Amino acid sequence: MRRVLAIVVAVVGVHALSVVAFLVWANIVFQGERGPSLEAWRSDAVEISTTDDGSFVIAPTSGATDVGLVFIPGARVHPSAYLYKLSGIVEETGMTVVITHPTLNLAFFDTRPLSTFTDDVPGVDRWFVGGHSLGGVRACQLADQGVSDAGPDVVGLMLFGSYCANDLSGADLAVLSFVGSDDGLSTPDKVDEAAHLLPADAETVLLEGANHASFGDYGPQPGDGVATIDSAEVRELIASATAGFLADREP
Repeated sequence: MRRVLAIVVAVVGVHALSVVAFLVWANIVFQGERGPSLEAWRSDAVEISTTDDGSFVIAPTSGATDVGLVFIPGARVHPSAYLYKLSGIVEETGMTVVITHPTLNLAFFDTRPLSTFTDDVPGVDRWFVGGHSLGGVRACQLADQGVSDAGPDVVGLMLFGSYCANDLSGADLAVLSFVGSDDGLSTPDKVDEAAHLLPADAETVLLEGANHASFGDYGPQPGDGVATIDSAEVRELIASATAGFLADREP
C-alpha cells in the first residue's frame, strides 16, 4: 500500500508540476513595443478603449462605417502588440477593430462566442473575423461558426501570417490573406498548401520583406525569418490593401 501511495503521490506531483510549468509558459508573453503602441494611442484619427474582458477597441474618430473586424492575437503575443498595425486599417477604411485577449494568451483556450466581442461595438452590422498565426487558425473556426449560427453577421475572414485548418472552401466569405515573404513560421509554402481550404476567390497579398513578427510590434520571435522592411511600411501596405479589398466588395 505504501508503494502504491508513493506512486500515486509521485504521479499527482508530476502532473501538478506540468500544469504549473504550462501556466508559467503561457503567461510569458511577447509584449507590445512601447513606441508603436504610443503612436497608435496618440493618433487623432482613432480612439482606443478597453473592455471589461480585456479587449482593445480601435474606432475611427470620423467616417466610421458599418464594418468591423474581430482580431485574435498570435500565441502568447500581447494584444497591445497589434495596436499600431491595426490602427492603420482603421484610419484608412473607417472600420472598427476589436483585438481580443485570449484565455491564457492562447487562442484555442478561448471558447467565448464571437458575440462576446461584437456586442461591445454597437453600430457595426457586418463583421470580419481574423487573426495572426494561431489566432488566424482560430479565426477560421469562428468564421465558420458565424456563417452557420444566429450570431453576428460574419461576411469575411482576414488572415495575417496564418492559414486555416478547417475547410471554408464552400463558405460565402470574402477572404483576404496577408503573407510575409520572409515569414519563417507561417511560410509562404505552408500558406499555399492550405489555400485549398479557402474560397476560390480568396485574395492573397504577399508582403515582400515581411517576416512573421512584422504583423505586430513585439520584437524578434524564435524560428522566424529576418524582416527587410520596416514596421511603418508594413502598416501602410496592410492598410492600403485592406482598403482596396473592402472597396471592391462594397454592396
